[in-house]
Amino acid sequence: MASLRAAFSLPGLSKVATRHNTFAATAIRAYSTKPQGLKDRLRELIPEKREEVKQVKAEFGSKVLGETTVDMAYGGMRGIKGLIWEGSVLDSEEGIRFRGKTIPECQQELPSAKDGKEPLPESLFWLLVTGEVPTDEQVRGLSAEWAARATLPSFVEDLLDRCPNTLHPMSQFSLAVTALQHESQFAKAYQNGVGKLEYWDTTFEDSMDLIAKLPNIAGRIYQNVFRNGAKVAPIDVNKDYSANLASLLGFGDNKEFVELMRLYLTIHSDHEGGNVSAHTTHLVGSALSDPYLSFAAGLNGLAGPLHGLANQEVLRWITKMREELGGKDVSDDTIKEYVWKTLKSGQVVPGYGHAVLRKTDPRYSCQREFALKHIPNDPLFKLVSQIYTVAPGILLEH
Repeated sequence: MASLRAAFSLPGLSKVATRHNTFAATAIRAYSTKPQGLKDRLRELIPEKREEVKQVKAEFGSKVLGETTVDMAYGGMRGIKGLIWEGSVLDSEEGIRFRGKTIPECQQELPSAKDGKEPLPESLFWLLVTGEVPTDEQVRGLSAEWAARATLPSFVEDLLDRCPNTLHPMSQFSLAVTALQHESQFAKAYQNGVGKLEYWDTTFEDSMDLIAKLPNIAGRIYQNVFRNGAKVAPIDVNKDYSANLASLLGFGDNKEFVELMRLYLTIHSDHEGGNVSAHTTHLVGSALSDPYLSFAAGLNGLAGPLHGLANQEVLRWITKMREELGGKDVSDDTIKEYVWKTLKSGQVVPGYGHAVLRKTDPRYSCQREFALKHIPNDPLFKLVSQIYTVAPGILLEH
């Protein structure tokens, strides 16, 4: 997997990084004191970034990033430095950093809602795109902009309403995003001969529209599949992105759930560029497929059991364990027996083992802290905590 951290280890390139970081720090001070729209900020940053890339390629274009082995080729290109990804870096021991910031640092530094303490995903999005920590005003403006763009075309609503409720939600999600391609500004601009230097403009517009519409898509799918087609709540322009998503799912009155959504969306916003969904989206986009087609392709990768579907597999395994063990408090020895039973049957224990991470995922750690604060006595959480204590030793022995 590739990152600028690897590139910055090249002799001399650290000087370029230092100059860029000095500029970025100055930019943060200069632009965090007044409200500014994200697109306006990008319009200022893009020419500078183009010049930086040009300079790096001219100075270090022939440098070797690493060696490739046969095992790497057979292993799905694991460990190969193959692309540049500035948004986040995944370290096998430390976990994820977003633009150099750990999850606890993001929780401390990024703007939160007036009625909450967790960082807003809008603020992390701004950080990922610009490398800068936004002001409260900039984050509120982004929330309002996404709310204003959130309406779904009626044909997409009809399409989702016609899906059988047995069709997996991820399949419906991908279907809806693909259908939204009908609205692509980039596709229309490309057909009209837009110049390469202006590709970013309509790509930005498509991306913002798509992100804004995702909660409405998710809410409609959830209501159709799990609540017999119950009415979807309208978008509230005065609410942040996560609060609107919670309302669309039917949990808008639960303040703790809203806070959980803010945390969950923030920590899952990026996970370096080499994972299946991120790499797929990047790859499809390189063919100048518009953001809708690219994101839909990434969603199809995310739906696999070795990627995003693993979340569902974990919950299914834990729920099955609880049912088989009687749904009551169980001893560590009983859990050990169940884990061994799973392993001896030739199955894996979902949620353990990662392609990169070698220690506990910090995304799990911060969610665990949230649960300890808000639902410490929840039976399912207590069972997860027991498994967290018991399973690693068994897996090492296995």
